[in-house]
Amino acid sequence: MSEFQNRIEAQRQVLAIVNTSGLRVELLGLSAKSLERWASANFVTKDDAIFGKLTEISGSLFFLATKSQEQITEDYSLLSHKVSALMNELRDLMCNVVESR
Repeated sequence: MSEFQNRIEAQRQVLAIVNTSGLRVELLGLSAKSLERWASANFVTKDDAIFGKLTEISGSLFFLATKSQEQITEDYSLLSHKVSALMNELRDLMCNVVESR
C-alpha cells in the first residue's frame, strides 16, 4: 500500500474512532477548522485530552503528507508508528467518553 493510501486509511480510522463514540455531532475531517467546529458542537474544550490527541494526530498526518513525496526515511517510519500509537490512545479516550454516558 502506498504512503498516500496509508495516510488516508489512518484518517478514516481516526474519524471512525471518534464518530462511533455517540457524540452529538460527527467529525468530518482533521483540519484545524473541522476540529474546532466538532469540538464546539460537542462541548469539547481545547484543554480536553481528546481535542489535544486529535490535534496531535492531525499534525502528525500533515507532516507525513508533506514527506510522502520523498524517499521513505527512518523519521517517516517512526512517525507512522507514532500515529498508530496515538490512534490507540484516542481509542481509549473515546471509550471513556462512551462509558461516561
